[in-house]
Amino acid sequence: VQLQASGGGVVQTGGSLRISCVASGRNFSRYEMGWVRQAPGKEPKLLATINWSGNSQYYVDSTKGRFTISRDNAENPVYLQMNSLKPEDTAVYFCAAKLANVGTWPTYHYRGHGTQVTVSS
Repeated sequence: VQLQASGGGVVQTGGSLRISCVASGRNFSRYEMGWVRQAPGKEPKLLATINWSGNSQYYVDSTKGRFTISRDNAENPVYLQMNSLKPEDTAVYFCAAKLANVGTWPTYHYRGHGTQVTVSS
């Protein structure tokens, strides 16, 4: 599975942004998907995950109420809608894939190229 995130950019504090991830390869619906971000000088951090059917999501505390993860298995993309953005949300955002029922997050099996999100104060 190859993953490619896109849609990043520069946004002002309090603004919104939606980033997308497209996966290439077969059996996309067999994977749980997640979003991970890495700020300069910091370790990667899992933000949110979604199960293979899209009806169950998990969010870390710092994103609850602000970020929404969704997926469209028919059209492939996985999205992360980000609202009320803060300067501390500035990071490179990656999408990640984990085979359903194999291991547990934050461990994942694939991670793609990221997209830069910069929140200006």
